[in-house]
Parts: sequence; structure tokens; C-alpha cells
Amino acid sequence: MQVQPYLFFEGRSEEAIDFYRRTLGAETIMLMRWKDCPVPPQPGMTPPSPDKIMHARLKIGDTTVLLADGMCQSQASFQGFSLSITVADRGEAERVFNALADGGQVRMPLGETFFSPSFGIVADKFGVGWMVYVEPQ
Repeated sequence: MQVQPYLFFEGRSEEAIDFYRRTLGAETIMLMRWKDCPVPPQPGMTPPSPDKIMHARLKIGDTTVLLADGMCQSQASFQGFSLSITVADRGEAERVFNALADGGQVRMPLGETFFSPSFGIVADKFGVGWMVYVEPQ
């Protein structure tokens, strides 16, 4: 069994993929636009622009993150969860944290805690929550 996050960016998937490629070294494993869908939409479903992303798969480290533009009918809302990213050391934590914070919102500054030499919480510019964590030695 495998659990994978599936994020809906409501029309900003292309921008998100580029951002995660630059900040986290994400690799696009698969990307399908609505215009490339091999079957017509289900009755009553009106897809967004043909160039919007219907489904994509990113590889971030050892994790697969799925994403799509959704129906592009509202603002993306990422509430009630955070993605946790474990990095090798304090230097990498600072680099990743600052990159994710660019245009976003720091919720808990990166610093030493009783459970980690470096931990912080940030929402990136899309509103996705991230917890950056270094395992204690």
C-alpha cells in the first residue's frame, strides 16, 4: 500500500511544477494536459482550457506527489495538512526552507527544537504547508 498526496492547484499547476523543480529538485515523471486526454469528458463535466494540466506526477526525493489544475473554478485551498520534508542537515534545511518561503508565509521560523536540530513550518506561495525537518543524529 502506498499513500501519495494529490494537490489541486486550480489553474496554477504549471507554475507549481516549475517552482518545485527549482526549489526541491522535483522531476516531472508524467504530465497530461486536457487536450491530450484519450477519452471525452464525462457528461456534465466541462474541462478547463485544453492546455491546463489534467494530471501530473512529480518525484521529489523518494516521494511521488500527484497534482492537477482541477476545474480552475476557485482559489486553491490547502488546509488541514502539511507536507513534511526531511533533509540531511541544517544547511540543506535552511536552503529548502528559504526557497519554500520565497513568496510564501513563515508559520514557525526554522530553528533547533527538542526533537530536531533544525525544524520549521512554512506555507509556500501556493498555500501548501511544509514542515522542514532534520533528523537528530
